Amino acid sequence: MEIQENIINKVANSGLITLNLEDFYHKGERVVYDIVENLFHGLMLREKDFRAFIKDHDWAQYQDKNVAITCSADAIVPTWAYMLLANKLKPYANEVVFGDLNTLEAVLFTRALAKINPQDYANERVVVKGCGEIDVPVAAYVEVTNLLTPVVKSIMFGEPCSTVPVYKRKD
Repeated sequence: MEIQENIINKVANSGLITLNLEDFYHKGERVVYDIVENLFHGLMLREKDFRAFIKDHDWAQYQDKNVAITCSADAIVPTWAYMLLANKLKPYANEVVFGDLNTLEAVLFTRALAKINPQDYANERVVVKGCGEIDVPVAAYVEVTNLLTPVVKSIMFGEPCSTVPVYKRKD
């Protein structure tokens, strides 16, 4: 007597859509431009010296990079100095932000997630994948939740076989 077992993949038949935030990761190099190198005695920025630096610096080295502008010293840095840096970096860099690498990562994900059409997920049950090869910032999970909550049937976190409910629309 031959016994044939039908194995049913309940996850595949569940109607869940898996959204992997790693798919939105920008592969470009991340760099920090620390304005501390431009400070006079590590204390303050001198406009004449800084403008000379801005004019002579090789900005092409930032081509296609993602740049976080910061100052690691407790120093007097006028706002216009950061604006000058951003102005010179933007023609070359993919992204320029004020802050550290964590801020840069959050901005990169936020910009990428803004390209999602929430209507593509209308009335769907979405699982936002929770683990992988890339360290996705919490800000990205918050952003995707904000984007999808108004249109989806439900949002879960984790893997399709083991999820944590985040949101379920009341019908």
